[in-house]
Amino acid sequence: MKSNIEKVKMLEFVEHGDEKGNLVVVEGNIDVPFDIKRAFYIYGSDPDIIRGQHANKKTEFVLINVAGTSKVKIKDGKGNEIIYSLNRPKTGLYIPSMVWKEMYDFSDDSVLLCLASEHYDDTEYVRDYEKYMNLVGGGL
Repeated sequence: MKSNIEKVKMLEFVEHGDEKGNLVVVEGNIDVPFDIKRAFYIYGSDPDIIRGQHANKKTEFVLINVAGTSKVKIKDGKGNEIIYSLNRPKTGLYIPSMVWKEMYDFSDDSVLLCLASEHYDDTEYVRDYEKYMNLVGGGL
């Protein structure tokens, strides 16, 4: 079975700018590969705090650091992991369902915007990494 980690990708959004400043538009099914049903943002996290630490059975995400910087570690439960640095407000990280994600190394001014394909449903979160590995076929 192919891992969803191969579908993770950086997205580059169009930046419109002039002497007044910059504007970045992100539209569902145009700039991101899904309808946006939920948006939330993370701020005020210390650099040593790890956020996320879960996978989602259905929800896809795009993460955008609209201010400051952070890192995102993704894992596929089969020993593969990739670390992304989010440091430009016109780029986003697309994360499909069933990919483990950990956000960390937040700068003091970090504001991490999260766009989600689904409304919040606690039952579709996988918060135990061992259970996640078993679900994706990487467990012992």
